[in-house]
Amino acid sequence: MSNDDEVRTERARRIGLFRYMLIREAADPSLTRRQRGALVRKLAQQEHIDADGRPVRITRWTLDRWILEWRQGGFDALVPSPRQSQPRTPPEVVELAMALKKENPDRTAAQVRRILRAQLGWAPDERTLQRMFHRTGLVALKAAKPAGTFGRFEADRPNELWVGDALHGPRIDGRKTYLFAFLDDHSRAVVGHRWGFAEDTVRLAAALRPALAARGVPQYIYVDNGSAFVDSWLLRACAKLGIKLVHSAPGRPEGRGKIERFFRTVNGEFTVEIASDQGEVGREIKDLAEMNRLFTAWVENIYHRRVHSETRQEPLQRWMAGAPFPVPRPADLAEAFRWSEHRRVAKTATVSLHGNRYQVEPELVGHKVELVFDPFDLTFLRVRLDGREAGTAIPFQIERHSHPKARPEVPADAGEPKTTTGIDYLHLVDQAHSNHLGTKINYVAFAESPAEPVDLTGTPADTDGS
Repeated sequence: MSNDDEVRTERARRIGLFRYMLIREAADPSLTRRQRGALVRKLAQQEHIDADGRPVRITRWTLDRWILEWRQGGFDALVPSPRQSQPRTPPEVVELAMALKKENPDRTAAQVRRILRAQLGWAPDERTLQRMFHRTGLVALKAAKPAGTFGRFEADRPNELWVGDALHGPRIDGRKTYLFAFLDDHSRAVVGHRWGFAEDTVRLAAALRPALAARGVPQYIYVDNGSAFVDSWLLRACAKLGIKLVHSAPGRPEGRGKIERFFRTVNGEFTVEIASDQGEVGREIKDLAEMNRLFTAWVENIYHRRVHSETRQEPLQRWMAGAPFPVPRPADLAEAFRWSEHRRVAKTATVSLHGNRYQVEPELVGHKVELVFDPFDLTFLRVRLDGREAGTAIPFQIERHSHPKARPEVPADAGEPKTTTGIDYLHLVDQAHSNHLGTKINYVAFAESPAEPVDLTGTPADTDGS
């Protein structure tokens, strides 16, 4: 062994010893999960002196990885391989990686590696790319924002708890997009999602209804206090299906960390590849149908098939471990997703709803009735009195045909394509997803009760153009 090899080997062992000394207390098998989490968070907040005598900070995710590697392989698993004397990354791959980072600085090293693998079938290690970007000045370090520390929580089984939230996405032809998504807390599987042009109840329904039809009914749904999540429609839908709707306290994010981390993944892997109105390069999206199709391809073919760093399982695989899940009957689901409002019947046996007037049964005069309807079709209303069916409301004077909140989406026109490196990562993902459609799992087939086929990315059956 040459002197250079001995130096590199010795340095690798010093690095392994530094890692072991750092994690040895947190890796104690007698600690509970909560105790270990507290120690790891404390270590991540402190500054340490590494094997080369430099002050460094280690993220909690890196510490968790080192603990796992030590458990599986002992001290030797913490020792990195001595660096070879000759570079292993071909120059043409280095140039392509640099070009991908330069054309879109928001791409992380992990995302550049995914694009290289999708394009070339091979890519350098993520850490290699990070060092390259730091060395060439392509990485701008940002100060992390201080955040509160909260205990870890995880649901005991699939479909026990779904967490819902909305993400502000890129603009398509000047119109801002929003993603409504629901994540199964136990498995981290994406049970429902929908991109739209508004952050309202209609787009929320477009994400939630297909999820319930295909994935089953959760015991709890946990959401924040956004306007769409506190709408009376959502409370009614959950009550009809026996779901307990829980809202987080304002300013208290406990239990929302998993979906927030998922949204960071979406931004780092999906939206970063979409061209924006600010001139960033990426795929030009023609309309919402294309946006939702590409996102479904990414979720099913990339996110659901990748081992999660916390659960050590693929999200879909972990969710399927709890199957079969009973799904609601189509009639019950349709009833849950109708809207309702209460009105008092006038002496003329008529009721008014958003400028429209309807004729009802004479015996209902003076009573306060519930009007149940499809928000996109106000020409047909069911009438109920004290929860019992009381006929239908016959249109007498119709001024508007849809509810004021039921705003349809008009697709935006596609813009002129921009010059890029020629690599369309989302196209590669979409193509790979299409190749797997022949073997795609039919989730409804696992249900105990029959259900009609549902388009997971489409519009709810009771709506039009949402």
